[in-house]
Amino acid sequence: MTTVYGITGGVGMGKSTVAQLLLERGIPVVDSDQLARDVVMAGAPALEEIRQTFGNGFITAAGQLDRPKMAQHVFAHPQARQKLEAIIHPRVRSLWLAQIKQWRATQVPRAAVVIPLLYEVQAESQMDHIICVACTEATQHARLHARGWTAEQIEQRIAAQMSVAEKMARADTVLWTEGDLEALRAQLLLLLDDSCRAV
Repeated sequence: MTTVYGITGGVGMGKSTVAQLLLERGIPVVDSDQLARDVVMAGAPALEEIRQTFGNGFITAAGQLDRPKMAQHVFAHPQARQKLEAIIHPRVRSLWLAQIKQWRATQVPRAAVVIPLLYEVQAESQMDHIICVACTEATQHARLHARGWTAEQIEQRIAAQMSVAEKMARADTVLWTEGDLEALRAQLLLLLDDSCRAV
């Protein structure tokens, strides 16, 4: 029997770090953000659909998606973001669903899918245990500023997602990333130990 963890949380709150810690424990992880990058690779059908929908101005001379330009556009225009998500999300969903199917068929004990918009895309029914990765708003902003994001970019991206408070309330487990890496690793090990006993 496979236990599939769905990992969600706010932008900049530590989802990738949790994924890395799971990988260290030998637990396979699929990241929907990486899948979203994969489906718009040069020559991919999704990229052609994006070109037809948004125009050649969002495709680089090398035939790739101009990600910074597209991000600036869609986060400033919610209707444009919905159009982009309608192109990308179904393709990404089919990929992680196929991976879950493979995990279950091969009886992988535990695995995880990172989906920042897990609740927004109604993916919770496909997961056995949902983990919300969270920290304070101040820490979130500091981390995103450290990435070079402007205050406007931060606010736009946060506004585009369900509130972290709601995600925390709906999740089975909350991992708090306010402390250091060892504190997070300890929380995760407790969760994995509890999951083993539950099985």
